[in-house]
Amino acid sequence: MSNIKLYRHALSGHSHRAQLLLSLLGLNAELVDVDLAAGEHKQAEFLARNRFGQVPVLEDGDTVIADSNAILVYLAERYDASNSWLPVDPVAAAEVQRFLSTAAGQVAFGPAAARLVNVFGAALDHKRAIEVAHTVLGVLESHLDGRDWLVGNNPTIADVANYAYIAHAPEGDVTLDNYPNVRTWLGRIETLPGFVPMQATAVGLAA
Repeated sequence: MSNIKLYRHALSGHSHRAQLLLSLLGLNAELVDVDLAAGEHKQAEFLARNRFGQVPVLEDGDTVIADSNAILVYLAERYDASNSWLPVDPVAAAEVQRFLSTAAGQVAFGPAAARLVNVFGAALDHKRAIEVAHTVLGVLESHLDGRDWLVGNNPTIADVANYAYIAHAPEGDVTLDNYPNVRTWLGRIETLPGFVPMQATAVGLAA
C-alpha cells in the first residue's frame, strides 16, 4: 500500500473529514500539521501541493489530491472495494454529490463560518452565518426524519463531509437543541468503527 500523508490542521473541519474517512477505511496515514497561523500554507513548498493554499492535501505515493471533498471521492474510489462509501448506483451517487455540495455550500457558509469567527477571529458576518446554519440544520432535520443516514441505508462520504462542522456548530454559537434527528445522526457517526473526533475548542456555546 502507498505511503499516505495528510497535510492538515487539527481545528479544520475540512481536514477532519479526510482524516475521518482514512480512519473509517482502516488506512494508516501520516498526519502532517500545517501551521496556518505562521502562514505555512502560503509558502512555496505547500503551494506546490495546492495552488489555492488550503488544507487538507492528501499525498498517496506520487498522487496528490487537494480539496477535502475531492479527497473523500478519491479515497472511496481507490480503497473501498465494497462501494458503500460512494455508491455506484447513479441515483445514489447523485444524492451523495448533492450533500457534498451542501457541505461546500450551506454548511461552509453557516455553521463552519460561525465557528471560524469564534475559533479563529475571522472577519465574517457572524449573525448571518448563524442564520444560514439554522436554515440548513432545519432542512437536514426534516431530511433525517425516519432516516439513519443522509443517503441510502448505510453511511457514505455524504455523512463524513457534513459531520465535523455540524457536530462543532455550538463552538460558533449555533445550538443543536432543536434538531433531535441531527443529534441522533451525529451520534450514529460517532459510534462507527474507526471514528476519530475533531479537536474541540471551548468557545461559543461550547465554552
